[in-house]
Amino acid sequence: MRTEGDLIKINDWLIPLSCLYGMGVELRNQLFEMGFLKQKAYDIPVISVGNITVGGSGKTPHVEYLIRLLKDIVKIGVLSRGYKRKSRGYVLADIDTPMRAIGDEPCQMKRKFKDIYVAVDKNRCEGIDRLTSDEKTKDVDVILLDDAFQHRYVKPGINILLVDYHRLIIYDKLLPAGRLREPMKGKNRADIVIVTKCPKDLKPMEFRVLTKSLNLFPYQELFFTCIEYDKPRNVFPQENGLEEHDHKDTWKLLNGKNVLLLTGIASPEQMENDLKSHCRTITPLTFGDHHAFKAKDVEKINSLFASMPEPKVIVTTEKDSTRLIDLEGLDAEVQANMYELPIKVRFMLDQKEKFNTKIISYVRKNSRNSILVKRKDDDKPKDSHHTGNGIRTISFRDN
Repeated sequence: MRTEGDLIKINDWLIPLSCLYGMGVELRNQLFEMGFLKQKAYDIPVISVGNITVGGSGKTPHVEYLIRLLKDIVKIGVLSRGYKRKSRGYVLADIDTPMRAIGDEPCQMKRKFKDIYVAVDKNRCEGIDRLTSDEKTKDVDVILLDDAFQHRYVKPGINILLVDYHRLIIYDKLLPAGRLREPMKGKNRADIVIVTKCPKDLKPMEFRVLTKSLNLFPYQELFFTCIEYDKPRNVFPQENGLEEHDHKDTWKLLNGKNVLLLTGIASPEQMENDLKSHCRTITPLTFGDHHAFKAKDVEKINSLFASMPEPKVIVTTEKDSTRLIDLEGLDAEVQANMYELPIKVRFMLDQKEKFNTKIISYVRKNSRNSILVKRKDDDKPKDSHHTGNGIRTISFRDN
């Protein structure tokens, strides 16, 4: 079984460069702490989800968890940088916005949650200003910032830090020797820390060891989540005469099959490890994170799948499917047998209700929406905190 921090690789010979990099990051953080670089707060709930490492820690499925939690209560706006998109500035997505204009992860979220606002802007302050002031989106009630832990110009009300169980920050080093974007003490800015991708069979002692090793402050809450796979969906349903939601059971689809695992994500190792015990064989075809598939990649996919013995199927991720669906040249057999495998997160240790309550309470307490404020006032004492007028700092720690 995989253990904590087992995917960390340190390039010791690059540690001197990591020291120089750390000095630059530390200076920047100090300028924010001393007030020379200014943070902007908003009179609307802002929840940031991010990490302090390079690579996948599960940001998108955790943002999607928040969307599912809040979408029937408030009008949600998700703001992302839109990594590797082919556009500039602020872009508000609609159902027909191409992936290349907003990036694969925002495209994935807009495709799944059509009634929320999804926007991209490298400048998060300008992005929030547009979402909250433009006529089309000014009814937004809460902003979810995707991958914004280092974007300190915005002061979120709740700062959620994700830590990959297999890449624990306590064992890692700064870039370029390791994968830390900033020193480990950067975790102190988090209101909530979530250890993600935990094995489902973690023992109580292991939870206690992890809790002690992360050494959080009393104002910080620690949660643990694991990955659960949802039912697979054909990437090309219309071409194959399938209903979009006509899913098969995940393990039934894989059982006895030879699987081509096609990924262009930061951390494909766990997915491979999770699936290999449920299929006959697994053949990984791995590309870099956010990989832009080209004609030569199409040829490779077609030829590799054609060479595999029957029965066979292709499994990819939701994020990758946003880049594959418009790809030209894929064989009909490839399209007919290509499935995306959605993932969700599950809170462990019966922590789900505790987490949900914290998020919903914060959003209701700080919402500009009069209906939500009334609901909140119905449940709170008459002298409870109220929003007041104008822009101010909304802080989870103050709640």
